[in-house]
Amino acid sequence: MSAAQLLRHSRKLRSLQNPVGCENFSFVRHFSSGSGSFIARENGIGKRTRGTRFSQHNQPAKQLETFSAGVNGSCTWRIASNSLTPSAASWLSGSFSCGQVVSARPFSSSADLPPHQEIGMPSLSPTMTEGNIAKWLKKEGDKVSPGEVLCEVETDKATVEMECMEEGYLAKIIHGDGAKEIKVGEVIAITVEEEGDIEKLKDYKPSSSAEPVAPAEPKAEPEPSQPKAEEKKPTQAPEAKTPKIEEASQSGDRIFASPLARKLAEDNNVPLSSVKGTGPDGRILKADIEDYLASVAKGGLRESFADPGLGYVDIPNAQIRKVTANRLLASKQTIPHYYLTVDARVDKLVQLRGELNPLQDASGGKKISINDLVIKAAALALRKVPQCNSSWMNDFIRQYHNVNINVAVQTEHGLFVPVIRDADKKGLGAIAEEVKQLAQKARDNSLKPADYEGGTFTVSNLGGPFGIKQFCAIINPPQSAILAIGSAEKRVIPGSADGQFEFGSFMSATLSCDHRVIDGAIGAEFLKAFKGYIENPTSMLL
Repeated sequence: MSAAQLLRHSRKLRSLQNPVGCENFSFVRHFSSGSGSFIARENGIGKRTRGTRFSQHNQPAKQLETFSAGVNGSCTWRIASNSLTPSAASWLSGSFSCGQVVSARPFSSSADLPPHQEIGMPSLSPTMTEGNIAKWLKKEGDKVSPGEVLCEVETDKATVEMECMEEGYLAKIIHGDGAKEIKVGEVIAITVEEEGDIEKLKDYKPSSSAEPVAPAEPKAEPEPSQPKAEEKKPTQAPEAKTPKIEEASQSGDRIFASPLARKLAEDNNVPLSSVKGTGPDGRILKADIEDYLASVAKGGLRESFADPGLGYVDIPNAQIRKVTANRLLASKQTIPHYYLTVDARVDKLVQLRGELNPLQDASGGKKISINDLVIKAAALALRKVPQCNSSWMNDFIRQYHNVNINVAVQTEHGLFVPVIRDADKKGLGAIAEEVKQLAQKARDNSLKPADYEGGTFTVSNLGGPFGIKQFCAIINPPQSAILAIGSAEKRVIPGSADGQFEFGSFMSATLSCDHRVIDGAIGAEFLKAFKGYIENPTSMLL
């Protein structure tokens, strides 16, 4: 249908008294940079759907599948394209909205089905692309009200309760307890307004229009301008270049791969370090990943590790394990790490803790741990050296005003890093209380996105719990530094008088830095400030 035909239809619709009072309304989602809301009326019920506007710029012209209006005031719109022409968008007043990834779709009806609502897998964190259903707290046929918890969703970082948005009845559960890898936006359940309509949706299946919409993929870089024969037939490349290719692809921590190859490797959990690149200078191409997957499917890699007498068990990776693996791998491959270590004497720190905890007990507060004091010292050091409280943003370095400290917590469910916000402004008692609450939520696998997002610096302590003397931690992107705390140990050191010796307790602290953001002298300045607070802890109370 041309733009002129659309305009003629719009003039006809202006004469209708209720052009939006449609019996049916369906659309394909569209994503753009604008945002707005649209109120759709179906059977006289107004539903507001948050979403994004159709962009009025740079949209290729595509036809609408159907556009019709009945003389009685009812109409049916079917939009089958991902975009509209500027003229078509303009007569829709520039504010026609399609839902982004939301947990519920408006009630709709058809000749065969009663009014119902499709509940989709929600996006509960910025990095979430799929989720798992841990368990349903409501069963089919139950009455549901706004604010009631429908189910528990396992995201890429935590287990989150999903609440009901509309009053009605849970008619059908599409994905039951334990369902895995459900794409964001995919229908997981159906609700209806009337209890009598439950049976009518017994055999309901989501329509094609309700399928999840994949997030827009970033534009891939063009593959290097090399003949395709080189990509598909790497064996034809000169043999003398082979050592150079292998060295370039595996040198250091950096592995060169095209965006398409990285995306395919990430989707299939393929470690790039295991793939030999056939592109220029050892660059890994999409075809290399496909060849790797084909060899795995044929059992080529399994055979090389096969041992008739070797027993083993395959443990499925939880979603948080996959996300942690991908993020840490990307961190080591893309961030130029360097490490600085300092030993700080902790005798006065231990003494101060011993003086403060009786006061905490008397006031009913939580006991202060050495790690709580470390968090406070790190936060104050960041306030002195704000360059370490920053992120690399390619074209600029973003320096944060807030000092939000992530604290690494190991649980049976995986590694969590809940955040202590504005740690530099909080007292030791408040930090101790918050750390213990968040650590318990992590162990219960009940952290919400607000409990771990927004950190600007991370502290990881393997000294107190495990007695590790010293270690180097991997930076938690997009942060630029992480502080690794080791255990305290007693040493014999020179005393105050000549010829005398005494015991002193020392703790190692290793700072991992992103060299793009933090120069060596800046990292050393941070550790100097941190050591000053640890060795003179009363200064933290001023």
